[in-house]
Amino acid sequence: MPRYIVERTFDSGLHIPVDEAGAATCLGVVDGNAEEGVTWIHSYVTSDKTKTFCVYDAPDPEAVRRTASRNALPVDRISEVRVLDPYFYS
Repeated sequence: MPRYIVERTFDSGLHIPVDEAGAATCLGVVDGNAEEGVTWIHSYVTSDKTKTFCVYDAPDPEAVRRTASRNALPVDRISEVRVLDPYFYS
């Protein structure tokens, strides 16, 4: 399955509470993604919380876009990526 980095901008910042409501929000995204065969691996958030870089496994970029739209999440860019492991060369 291809892996993608999804870049997103949140002009007002991304605010997910660290409580049961925040957990429910994230699990709702995970459940919605599964319908398209999309798996959210993890995300990186900038310190000002205005940008995220999310790692996904998905059949194609359009599946990521469809799930983002259903989850009301912005998409700035989707890039297919592969792992470069520095220890591979040791």
